[in-house]
Amino acid sequence: MNLPTDFLFRTRRLMGEEACAALCEALRQVPPVSVRMNTLKCADLPQGGRPVAWSRDGYYLPVRPSFTFDPLFHAGCYYVQEAASMFLEQALRRYVTAPVAMLDLCAAPGGKSTLARSVLPAGSLLVANEVMRNRAQVLAENLVKWGDGSIIVTNNDPADFAPFGEVFDVMLTDVPCSGEGMFRKDETAVAEWSVDNVEICWQRQRRILRDSWPCLKPGGLLIYSTCTFNREENEDNVAWIARELGAEVLPLQVPDGWRITGNLTGADFPVYRFLPSLTEGEGLFLAVLRKEGLSTGGKSYEQVSARLLKKNLRKAVKGGKPAAGTVPDTLKTWLVGADEDVFSVTDGLVTAFPAVWHSLYLYLKEQLKVIHAGVTVAEQKGRDWQPHHALAMSTARTDDSFQQVELSYEQAVAYLRKEAVTLAGDTPRGYVLLTYGGHPLGFAKNVGNRANNLYPNEWRIRSGYLPGPEETALVCGWLGAGH
Repeated sequence: MNLPTDFLFRTRRLMGEEACAALCEALRQVPPVSVRMNTLKCADLPQGGRPVAWSRDGYYLPVRPSFTFDPLFHAGCYYVQEAASMFLEQALRRYVTAPVAMLDLCAAPGGKSTLARSVLPAGSLLVANEVMRNRAQVLAENLVKWGDGSIIVTNNDPADFAPFGEVFDVMLTDVPCSGEGMFRKDETAVAEWSVDNVEICWQRQRRILRDSWPCLKPGGLLIYSTCTFNREENEDNVAWIARELGAEVLPLQVPDGWRITGNLTGADFPVYRFLPSLTEGEGLFLAVLRKEGLSTGGKSYEQVSARLLKKNLRKAVKGGKPAAGTVPDTLKTWLVGADEDVFSVTDGLVTAFPAVWHSLYLYLKEQLKVIHAGVTVAEQKGRDWQPHHALAMSTARTDDSFQQVELSYEQAVAYLRKEAVTLAGDTPRGYVLLTYGGHPLGFAKNVGNRANNLYPNEWRIRSGYLPGPEETALVCGWLGAGH
């Protein structure tokens, strides 16, 4: 790897000659492979895996399986996440102890969002946003697979959140950056790096922060992170947030054994920098801040949502469409705790959303582009209600709602490619839930002589490659008993 001369000069000036040399040597090594388990779906531990010290459910793997051809990857049993990024867990566990509304502002592809959704206290709401539409679709897919319904996925510019006022208790800004911390995983990041790009990035980051700052409550938590090393995008921006926006920089308890580097600028506020030369992972910078000030009041989203609900009901009645509350009772039995959800029908899709956050959902939906919210339970097909794939992925789905059919590895991969799957002759007709290793993959409709594959076409495995026997054994065997 030929690192840019300007990058080397700047890094020596920031870290010193010895630390810079160690970092450059580490950037030439093969990066570790790590995953974070979804314990609500899978209790198994990776065979030969070593725990990630700062993550309760993170593990380093001794080898890299072909994740694309692992059915449990598609079932949402784990997320392939770089280990340093899992450090977000420490900030959330330290400062978030009661149910909150959290905004992940630059969330795609979803690693930190799925982590936050697992770590936040029960009863919390996560709003995950991504400005790029194609990346927002990937974000929604990963959160649906993770299985928690207390989510909203939006496709908006950060500035679009400012008009809503002080509605979020926690805001994560994993801002777009120059990507120095990803050099050894992404050759494009090396090729595109320049001093000018660093300049563009730190200015863009401040614009994102300034635009979104009004939607964080006074006393609310801001978690700021990048995957780069330089001071302009890291310490300098944290100092700017504290000074110009009004925030207190908060400390975290970090054992010396984790070998996480602190502030490199000589300033006295705490920050946390992961260097591949010291910690087993890629580059990460993170700081935690608490917003100062008192609430300015403003319009209540409960009042706004009540007006919107009445408006939507009038439109539904006028259009002759099913309105909220007219969802067939059978569909409500498909979810555990359905009495705590608000069910609604929109364009033939039945959605269940946590009642405690429904007013905020309506408030946000008025001006944001929402591409997913809650659990999509079913879709109307003629006179039939077809269970939705999001229901198959949901951790709140009742176990006895559908007949479950276990697939072999070969059948599971064929199903995930959206190919025809032949079921046993004694399989009952109608909708069945297909599983692999006991974990749901999705629905099929058994019509007797064939089974209609209902896996989402846009999620299918597109590769025509067939894993060989050794690769199949690796994929199937990297988890403990039960995989």
